Amino acid sequence: MTRPLQNSSFRWFFTGRLVSLLGSSMAPVAIAFAVLESSHSAGDLGIVLAARSIPLVLFLLVGGAVADRMSRGALLVMSNLGAALTQGIAALLLVSGAYHLSAIASVEFLNGTLTAFTSPALRGIVPQLVAGIDNQRANSLLATAKNAISVAGPTASGLVVAAWGGGWAIAADAATYLVAAFCMARLDLPEHAPGPRSALVQDLRAGWSAFRSLPWVCATVAAFAVTNCVYVGVWNVLGPTTAKASIGAVSWGVVLSTRAVGVLVSSAAMYRVRLRRLLSAGQMCFALGALPLVALGLRRSVFWLVPSALAAGLGQGVMGIAWDTSLQEHVPNALLSRIAAYDDLVSFIAVPIGQVAVAPLAAALGDAHVVVAGGILFGAAALAPLLFRSVRGLEQKPKPQPTPAT
Repeated sequence: MTRPLQNSSFRWFFTGRLVSLLGSSMAPVAIAFAVLESSHSAGDLGIVLAARSIPLVLFLLVGGAVADRMSRGALLVMSNLGAALTQGIAALLLVSGAYHLSAIASVEFLNGTLTAFTSPALRGIVPQLVAGIDNQRANSLLATAKNAISVAGPTASGLVVAAWGGGWAIAADAATYLVAAFCMARLDLPEHAPGPRSALVQDLRAGWSAFRSLPWVCATVAAFAVTNCVYVGVWNVLGPTTAKASIGAVSWGVVLSTRAVGVLVSSAAMYRVRLRRLLSAGQMCFALGALPLVALGLRRSVFWLVPSALAAGLGQGVMGIAWDTSLQEHVPNALLSRIAAYDDLVSFIAVPIGQVAVAPLAAALGDAHVVVAGGILFGAAALAPLLFRSVRGLEQKPKPQPTPAT
């Protein structure tokens, strides 16, 4: 049996993630419009969004350690129930007209804290669900669902907000967490056998030691830190400004949609495609993300930008699955959530630097020069891990063979 959906536990997990992702994709639009409807203040919205983001950084490592200490299935049930409660309270406050900034910010802080515990558990649980089946196919299914919902979810949220208001959209998000909790409670996981009980700080140190002991992990995560800094800073901040002066807002929207389509297509294609050196192939594909940056900086027409954005999206989709599959196959499951937490923290810690630094750089050097330089830096950083033999030589485990009928 090599098809993940033939496994009942994975079907429950996939269903729970599908529903939860739909709610999560609706949440950003819903919370933004709900807060603005109630407060008419962009400052309030900034505080609420920050209240949710800060605990993701503060508690991510703790979440990884906890996910390695206890049953990940139980942790996911509790975190989804907690998220349903927090979003339900937020919805009640907004729908009833009892909006208060401190109350909304508090429940969103709790929601962000729960997410910090959920994310490492999600990345660690997949190998337990598909043991002996096929990690890559499981990751392909999950990534395809996530990418498809990321396209449709905001539109669905916009429709709910337009028809009934942002508070009801948040209530819908709360309901999806309840469904996800029910699905996670149905998982049939191997019995959790914790090792000798140690202090949480010791677990964090052990996770950091394990992270540092894997050169291929450190090299790839360092590359992610640079590429995320460039992508968020240059593409998200300078991209619209540069596009406005060259191809226009409508064409820029087409470019962004094309990139999203590329990610979706490659995520689905990776269900069938198998590569012996999966991580190396992922790194080379990921470097295609430099193309739209260079094309944008050189003020090329939309006819250059669209195919380059498609190529970048295809490469991003391949790399995402290559990375998750490589971690799941080559990192001990008892350490996987902690390694994933350090991965997330280091990968995204440079994002604010890019967001803050890009404007002064553009003012000093010019938008176009910074965008082109960003593209070159992106491509170089994506390819840099291939300088390490541990990255080049990492091989994917053989595809599981179907169990013969008896």
